[in-house]
Amino acid sequence: MMDSDEFALPSDTDVFEEIAKSEQQIKVSTAVRRYGKKMTLVEGFDKHVDVKSIGRRLKEGLACGGTVKNGIIELQGDHKTKVKPLLVKMGFNEESINDQQ
Repeated sequence: MMDSDEFALPSDTDVFEEIAKSEQQIKVSTAVRRYGKKMTLVEGFDKHVDVKSIGRRLKEGLACGGTVKNGIIELQGDHKTKVKPLLVKMGFNEESINDQQ
C-alpha cells in the first residue's frame, strides 16, 4: 500500500513562496555596531517571504545570535561568506544574492 502523503501535491502557499524566493533581490552586508561588534545584515526580502523563519534558520545554520527588525535579518558576527550558500540551500536564486562590501 502507498501512503497518501507520498503523492501529496504542494499547497498553493508553498508554490507561491517558492516563486517569491526566486524573485528576491537580497543584499548581504556587514556593519559595525556598538563596542566594535560586527553584524551581518541580510535585507531585500519582500512581504511574501517569511523573514522570521529565514532568520531562525540562518541563526541555527551559523550557530550565532541575531534578530529580525523591519524585514532585515541582523546576525551577530561576520558571516558574509557563509550566508549565501545557506540562502541558496533554502531555495533562493544565487544570482539574486548580492554581497556588499
